[in-house]
Amino acid sequence: MFAVVAHFDQKTEQAINTIWKGLSASSISDYAYEISGRKPHITIADYSDIDEKFLLAFKSLYGSKVKIQVVFNALSTFLNTGSLMLTPAPSKQLIDLHTEHHTKFREYSNPQSFYLPNGWTPHCTIANRLSQTGLNAGLDYCSKHLVTLHSEIVEIAVIKITFDKNKAVGVSIISNEILR
Repeated sequence: MFAVVAHFDQKTEQAINTIWKGLSASSISDYAYEISGRKPHITIADYSDIDEKFLLAFKSLYGSKVKIQVVFNALSTFLNTGSLMLTPAPSKQLIDLHTEHHTKFREYSNPQSFYLPNGWTPHCTIANRLSQTGLNAGLDYCSKHLVTLHSEIVEIAVIKITFDKNKAVGVSIISNEILR
């Protein structure tokens, strides 16, 4: 499986890593450490397969893009999932980036994807697969330890997710573009 993700500036990445460490140390969630190579991110799209044509078009689209300002000002959950997320304010820049990506890569679309236009909820996962007790503990922890994050998307990357016995075990960057 492949995904296109947005990575953040060092200050934001460090703040989210600190929350991940705190959730782990508090025995609430080990989400950050379940998969090697995981970095804080917003997923833009996911694909079952990509090819060289995709990678060339990716470089063409993102090679001249500028950094995008995002403000994480909400803590949220997807209903009935046990997921805990930071949700950015839906800026025009972020929505335009997502829309442009899906227009350019329409032929690769997975109709079952959660990341398609008109159904996408931009987010950075903090924890997942939590019980109701764990979700409550995670909300409590994050409410006490998070502040509004004024962030920048500084990189767009194509990642490959490696599986072992139907369980994701690793993430590696296949291609990336640093934004200007």
